[in-house]
Amino acid sequence: MVPIEVTGVLQKQAWADKVLPPVEEVRPQLWSIPVPMGPNPLRYVLVYALGLPDGGLALIDAGWPSDESWDVLVAGIRSTGHDLADVRSIGVTHLHPDHFGLVPRLLEHVDAELWMHRDDARYLRHHSDDEVESQLEQARSELRLLGAPADVADEGLVGFIRMPDGRTVDRELTGDAPLDIPGWDLRAIWTPGHTAGHLCFADDTTGIIFTGDHLLPRISPNISTNPMQTDSPLADYLISLANTEKMRDHEALPSHEYRFRGLGNRVTGLLTHHEERLGEITATVARHPESTAWEITRSVTWSRPFEELSLTLSRLALRETHAHLVVLQERGILDARMPADAAADPATPDPIRWSLTDSATSSESQPVSTSDNV
Repeated sequence: MVPIEVTGVLQKQAWADKVLPPVEEVRPQLWSIPVPMGPNPLRYVLVYALGLPDGGLALIDAGWPSDESWDVLVAGIRSTGHDLADVRSIGVTHLHPDHFGLVPRLLEHVDAELWMHRDDARYLRHHSDDEVESQLEQARSELRLLGAPADVADEGLVGFIRMPDGRTVDRELTGDAPLDIPGWDLRAIWTPGHTAGHLCFADDTTGIIFTGDHLLPRISPNISTNPMQTDSPLADYLISLANTEKMRDHEALPSHEYRFRGLGNRVTGLLTHHEERLGEITATVARHPESTAWEITRSVTWSRPFEELSLTLSRLALRETHAHLVVLQERGILDARMPADAAADPATPDPIRWSLTDSATSSESQPVSTSDNV
C-alpha cells in the first residue's frame, strides 16, 4: 500500500483494539465523535461537530439509526460542552444509513438546516409504500440479470431511510459550492462514485478535508451499480479521485478508521488498486468467457473467503464487480451479451454474460489485489 502519515493516532490504536475511539478535539472548536454502527465490519462512523461563533454546532453526518447510536451521539455532543439544542445545521456526505440514518431523529429535536447533494437528496424524500416497493423490485430485477441466485436477489432487501413526510432537504447542492458556515471556510466538493451525490467538505484556511467515504486510510470504498447510481459509478469515482488528488496538503478527516495526511499517495494507491482489479477481472473473463457477473464475482479475490460473506456483503461484492465490468465495456475490452428473452419472464430472466471483445486479445493475468471493501 502506498504510504500515508497517520495523524489520528488514538483512532488507529482503537481500530486495532476493536474498540470505540474517544471523542477528540482535533482542531480548536472541531470535534470527532465516533458513533457505533452495530454488527458492521466498519464498527463506527465518525461524526464531526464544528463550533460556531454563537455557541452553536454544525454537524457533518449523523450516524447509524439505532438507539445505541443515538445515545452515543448525544453523549458525544455533550462532551464537547454543547447540548443537542445547539445544533444549527447538518451536512450529509451521502445517503447511506450510517451517515444519514439519525437525521430524521435529530430533526425531531432541533430546528437545523439540512444540506446535501441533490443527486442523493432526491432518494431520501418521502415516498409511498408502492414507490418504495417499485424501487426494491427494480433492484431485484437488476440482481437477477447479473446472475445472482434467488436468495441473493430476493432476500433481505430493504429501502433507505426516508425524510419525514413534508420535510425536505433545505439546501440541495448541485456541485462544488461554498457552505457559508459562520467561523469556517467550508466548501462542498462533489465526489460522485460511492454514491451519485457524495460530497467532501474542505476548509482551505485550516487545511482539512472531510472525506466521507470517498477517501479512507486503509480500505477502498464500495463502488457499486444500483438503481440510485449513475450508469458508470466507477468511472465517476476514478475522475473524483483525480480531482481530490490536487488537495494533497490537506489533512483528511474520513468517516471511518482514522485521520491521515498524504492525499496524493492515497489517491495513487486507490487508482492502482482499481486498475489491478480491472486487470484481474479481464483475466478471469479471458479464462471463462460467457460468464455472468455473479460467476466472475465468485472467481476474483476478496478480503475474506467469498463463502463467508453475508447476503448483504455478497450483493455489494456483485454490484462492485459489475461496476468494474461496465468500465471494461466502456474501454472496449469486454462485451456484454444481453439475453434476447430477458423481458419474457422478468422474475427469472436469462443473465447477462461477459466475454472479451473481438479486438481485445487474451493476455496473462494481471497482478491481483485483495479488496478490503466488503
